[in-house]
Amino acid sequence: MHFEPSPRAREWLARLETFHARFLLPHNAAWHAAAQRGERPAFLTDLRALAREEGLWNLCLPGLPAHAPGTALSHLDYAPLAEAMGRLPWAAEVFNCNAPDSGNMELLLRHASTAQRERWLAPLLAGEIRSAFAMSEPDVASSDPTNLQTEVRREGRELVVSGRKWFVTGVANPDCRLLIVVCRNADAAEGERHRAHSLLLVPVDAPGVEVVRNIPILQHAAPEGHCEIVFRQVRVPQANLLGEWGEGFALAQARLGPGRVHHCMRTIGQCELALALACDRALERRAFGKPVAQQANVQEWLADSRIEIDMARLLVLRTAWALDQPQPPADLREQIAAIKVAAARLQMRVVDRAIQVFGAMGLSPDTPLAWLFTWGRALRIMDGPDEVHLRTIARGELRHAGEQRGRWAEYFTTPEQMAGPVRLR
Repeated sequence: MHFEPSPRAREWLARLETFHARFLLPHNAAWHAAAQRGERPAFLTDLRALAREEGLWNLCLPGLPAHAPGTALSHLDYAPLAEAMGRLPWAAEVFNCNAPDSGNMELLLRHASTAQRERWLAPLLAGEIRSAFAMSEPDVASSDPTNLQTEVRREGRELVVSGRKWFVTGVANPDCRLLIVVCRNADAAEGERHRAHSLLLVPVDAPGVEVVRNIPILQHAAPEGHCEIVFRQVRVPQANLLGEWGEGFALAQARLGPGRVHHCMRTIGQCELALALACDRALERRAFGKPVAQQANVQEWLADSRIEIDMARLLVLRTAWALDQPQPPADLREQIAAIKVAAARLQMRVVDRAIQVFGAMGLSPDTPLAWLFTWGRALRIMDGPDEVHLRTIARGELRHAGEQRGRWAEYFTTPEQMAGPVRLR
């Protein structure tokens, strides 16, 4: 495994960093001001058009067909670019690499019919529309997707959807046109827990779709929205079924792998930013007659953050490499679960230390640290809570141990083994 960025990745990263410095950072204060008002700034449209002209577009989709706009970078080559984007909460959208669109486009690339691709995938790849993925529900523990209750039934040539979803990211974007909805099949048989759901393509403006509210996360309301939606007898053609009837659980799980790599690399970029800010603050701030940077405990915080960031990056890069292999490793699911836990916990620790170095300023909106801390805490629940991923990892370890049962018996020091030396000849 070689995780050093390839020449191609370095080239695209240099181009992205230049664009970032010239066009994104000068607009950062204006973006935050608009976000506090709950608005989507108009300059995003111009920046997106400019990014596409520069070729910095759809960087996160390795399966792009030759005729589609984008670079078709591998997961491993895209990883350092995602890290660079992570330093600004709105940067990924400029390059058409933002969640949930990135995952939705990958899902449509793999499983959509020709007609579905023409109607939904083509405008998503072109940046003409936005999309959302409606999965979580308020009335059940959505960490177990088999609990989901939003129901779809077949009536003639139509599919009828009823239910309630929430924390649906992206719906408040005025360009959002498509909802990919995870639904329980009304005719699902008992015992078919993993064949009981389907994915539907539902237009946002379909009759019966009601966006109830944009839910703040820890008092922070995102302009793109984490919305609650009610589906009241929403009717769509049967042609809007994505994949096969009953495949929803499998498709939803497959969608999450690359998306989690993207999330985790953006998180690492945010942690690098937090550490850099903490170092600057420690060098300029004085306490008890000397710079804070000379305090032993502060030096330990900075060192711990550097070690943990580098460890997490290597873990995520290994997973990105595994996703790129023609034959993915048997433990890929466990690797994906591991990076999700590691990245969310990393952000909490690194940003918490940076806030402590800044003091009261770290709690204010004058730095990005308070927002980063809020987002890090949300990540421990989003895309599955830590506990679910830890269970996945543990089950993989126990399965492997079961296959190797008895292999380690010679490492025990029982009285029988200690009775005398083993005869060598």
